[in-house]
Amino acid sequence: MMPDARPVDPGLFVQGEEGPALLGARCGACGTTTFPKQESCPDCTRVDMEECLLPREGTLWSFTVQGFRPKPPYSGPEPFEPFGVGYVQLGDAVIVEARLTENDPSRLRIGAPVELVLEPFTQDPDGTPVVTFAFALRG
Repeated sequence: MMPDARPVDPGLFVQGEEGPALLGARCGACGTTTFPKQESCPDCTRVDMEECLLPREGTLWSFTVQGFRPKPPYSGPEPFEPFGVGYVQLGDAVIVEARLTENDPSRLRIGAPVELVLEPFTQDPDGTPVVTFAFALRG
């Protein structure tokens, strides 16, 4: 992450020595993993959730390309450019919905290996860059 940048939401990801990692939660009772992290388990409803770092690499489970501006309060980069959106399988842990760095549907394929990256998203009124997470094609 750029030294002067801030995350779009500090509860979604961290920047570690090996790169960014999503913050999830794992249920101590049944093992269900969630993203974003939750206070209670969606499967067994217990409140035995512990924060965990999710795998940085995964596979593209499904995707589309968003070709139109999302409804307000959208605050992404200007001018608007179509962007890839996908479901990414992170090991056996969880499937997450995320932006993709690739927006050409001919380059995307189900099962493609991807890795977590941080991307510029917008800028605060004081000029501070705001970054978000996305998945980039590997190799």
